[in-house]
Amino acid sequence: MTILVTGATGHLGGLITRRLLDRVPATDLAVSVRDTTKAADLATLGVDVRQGDFTRPDTLRFTGVDTLLLVSADGPDELRKAAQRDAVDAAVKAGVQRLIYTSVSDAATSPLSLAKVHAATEAHIRDTGIPFTFLRNGMYHENYTASLSGALDRGSLVTSTGTGAIASVSREDLAEAAAIVATTPGHDGATYELTGPRAWTFDELASLASSVTGKPLPHVSVTDAELRAALVAAGLPDFVADLLTDINANIRTGTLSQVRPDLATLLDRAPTPIEHTVRAALAP
Repeated sequence: MTILVTGATGHLGGLITRRLLDRVPATDLAVSVRDTTKAADLATLGVDVRQGDFTRPDTLRFTGVDTLLLVSADGPDELRKAAQRDAVDAAVKAGVQRLIYTSVSDAATSPLSLAKVHAATEAHIRDTGIPFTFLRNGMYHENYTASLSGALDRGSLVTSTGTGAIASVSREDLAEAAAIVATTPGHDGATYELTGPRAWTFDELASLASSVTGKPLPHVSVTDAELRAALVAAGLPDFVADLLTDINANIRTGTLSQVRPDLATLLDRAPTPIEHTVRAALAP
């Protein structure tokens, strides 16, 4: 069996690849990456490193692949939608027997703007008739812990989430779950909603950061417009500022607060709590 992972030099794709190497020989694994020099360590291990760019579908080489683990792309919505559609079509053309796609929580029904791209990709995969598994990943713990050091330096954690809660999830746990699904039977046609073990608020996150560092960190909730303006002023592209603001707004209204059992079932253990990731990010 050959498993191919797209985006294998990215954060999630890289972790998935490492978890797969714990489970299968390197010679059973292939990766598709934009820049093959960044995957030189994988090639040294015996992984089949293929150059491929989602925005150039003629470069996508999925021949000889039994299971394609399609890690969703980055970029503006329309670009992502087209690129992922092309990748699915390339998989079908190459005779891939099984497709695993990293989607987002409640993709088909969520009010998240981010969900529209994933819903379109899921629908296209279904239409092809290829056996599939959808991994509907929650927001990563690391999306929020990565900004804590800067917030501590500035003296406040600024969001527009209010008192809303989010059941975020460790990226490492999602990678482990993806590797399990790719290497074990019984997942065809399944849609897994993958969340962390509990929902937490940004008041709690700020308090956790304070407890680890001993530094005070108030959480300041602003309006969506104020948050977006601050993100743009910090140099983020408009589409990223829009995306992050929309996620904050949906956290505020409870869209991402539901805790699901699927990840614990796949891992056969409790998922990693936010407290662990905060400590890992901030502990000396």
